[in-house]
Amino acid sequence: MAGGVDFALDRRRALAGKSGWARTTFFLLVGLVHNRRVFLIAVFASLGGLYLLSPIGYNQGVFSGVLSMKSFEDRMASAVDHSGTKGWLVAILELGAWFGVLCTGYLADRLSRKYTIVLAVIVFCIGVVVQTSAYQPSSIYGGRFITGMGVGSLSMAVPLYNAELAPPEVRGSLVALQQLAITFGIMVSFWIDYGTNYIGGTGASQSEAAWRIPLALQLVPALILGVGILFMPFSPRWLVNQQREDEALQVLSRARGLPPDSDLVQIEFLEIKAQYLFEKETSALKFPQYQDGTSRSNFLLGVYDYLSLLRTPTLLRRVLVGSLTMFFQQWTGVNAILYYAPSIFTDLGLTGNTTNLLATGVVGIVMFLATIPAVLYVDKVGRKPVLVSGALIMAACHLIVAVLTGLYHNSWGSHTTAGWVACVFVWIFSIAFGYSWGPCCWILVAEIWPLSIRGKGLSIAASSNWMNNFIVGEVTPTMMTHLGFGTFVFFGAFSLMGGIFVLLFVPETKGLTLEEMDAVFGDREGLGVADQERQTEIANRIGLTAYAEGGDKGSPEHYEDEPKA
Repeated sequence: MAGGVDFALDRRRALAGKSGWARTTFFLLVGLVHNRRVFLIAVFASLGGLYLLSPIGYNQGVFSGVLSMKSFEDRMASAVDHSGTKGWLVAILELGAWFGVLCTGYLADRLSRKYTIVLAVIVFCIGVVVQTSAYQPSSIYGGRFITGMGVGSLSMAVPLYNAELAPPEVRGSLVALQQLAITFGIMVSFWIDYGTNYIGGTGASQSEAAWRIPLALQLVPALILGVGILFMPFSPRWLVNQQREDEALQVLSRARGLPPDSDLVQIEFLEIKAQYLFEKETSALKFPQYQDGTSRSNFLLGVYDYLSLLRTPTLLRRVLVGSLTMFFQQWTGVNAILYYAPSIFTDLGLTGNTTNLLATGVVGIVMFLATIPAVLYVDKVGRKPVLVSGALIMAACHLIVAVLTGLYHNSWGSHTTAGWVACVFVWIFSIAFGYSWGPCCWILVAEIWPLSIRGKGLSIAASSNWMNNFIVGEVTPTMMTHLGFGTFVFFGAFSLMGGIFVLLFVPETKGLTLEEMDAVFGDREGLGVADQERQTEIANRIGLTAYAEGGDKGSPEHYEDEPKA
């Protein structure tokens, strides 16, 4: 049914040769090295992923260690000593990230992906400087909110830029590597905390450099990305959207190391062109009254696109699946572990801040290692088995820790073995999350949408993720204070409910065609199929099918923006 679209895909993969389709990390690297320009772009794309881990993974991890440092507790005692204000100290970054996510879609289209990243880096750096130089809790609150705005913006802008600039054959693999990068950043941050904790001693003599240095280190990858992106090209997709097609061709040509008129470059360009026309014509078909290009019409187009997600039953079901999947991901308690790991290990009977930070470092290592098999095998095993098994293991870990805490929370000193057993189950929980709900949630919510509303559907899921992340970070200290072992029962129950939700209400999406995706979501109108048919018609019209079949390259009229009657 896809016609020229599928033909183009097959022919492009054939033309890509060794720099093409990557099914494992090994073949990905072989393919990238084969083409030097592609390899350099991919390295910088990975740097973007590493930078993402800096504010998201690194920031989450590093602040958990900072919270437990003696010099930080002394300096910020009025905020750290109370569970409510301590929760806000952590969670306010996620609130800023939620706000940043909401702003990024407009900025990325208006300023370009490239300059949106630069702006987000500037905002992020301002927040880091405010935090690093803080002498009062108010500066930490303000700095973390500002940093969060940069984090939220980058969490959308960097993957978008990478996906639109990277060669199609390695795009999926780069997204998977970014998931590895996030967990790698968490791991690195934990061990940096462990090292700087010794500056000036681990007790009352500890220097404030112990916590200021790890916070300041966030500036290093931020500045590398902010300066480096200025020397990188604009996204070819954004250039096509701005009617700058010659520039888009040149970007693709340099990325591939091939002349602009080569079949491979032309097919990639026409695929981008077809996608642009598809979105434009879909908008004109659904909302013909708002096509005059005015600011009011553009605003109303966005509003009605979002409303269509709630008014159409099959789309509403997809919204619920995406949003609730992200809801349950956060309420597994993973970020409670990442934000407050040293405090949790203290509550489990480990004595000494150094020992707590060491145990926290193990969390980062096991979560990073557990993500690797998920990246390689999730397409073979499927989404549901991975998510359900992960949920069951996480629930079991929470409940075991809850039982041990309930029995020995007043006598850990005489039951050190039980304390270490509880710590081991926290590590097993981290492994379970690393291979399942960490990477698989994002894969699932990215593939359930019809093409015409995929971006807006993903933005709702991302918004759900950040808002629930904020709530978890804010309430966890209060829960630990007032519920004690009940906190683990609470997160264990939600982990179990998440597994049941996936088992009963989430379809298996591995390898589904658009027709099959429509069927499992009860789509009688066949929105995905209608989208695909429209794509095929556009591919025929602009000459993409002719390129794909190795025929004539088409004539100038194939590049007209307006649909033909």
